[in-house]
Amino acid sequence: MEKEGKLALDWGMLWFKGQRVATGQCPVKAYNRQLRDLIHAGRAKPSFIVSHELKLDQAPDAYKHFDQREHGWTKVILHPGS
Repeated sequence: MEKEGKLALDWGMLWFKGQRVATGQCPVKAYNRQLRDLIHAGRAKPSFIVSHELKLDQAPDAYKHFDQREHGWTKVILHPGS
């Protein structure tokens, strides 16, 4: 089930224990400029999540690896014109 992005959940036990489930999306637009400036100034270093830096023409193959959730493919940076 996990490979399909599914999770088995016992709703009865969740209710019995008084648990809550919530969802939402990260408000990217509220933070992206501030984070970009921190990275540019060298105050934030997100490179620890980058697993691969590839040329743009390698993108199709990289997407296959990433989409199949192959081990070690966490974040890919594509460099056009290199």
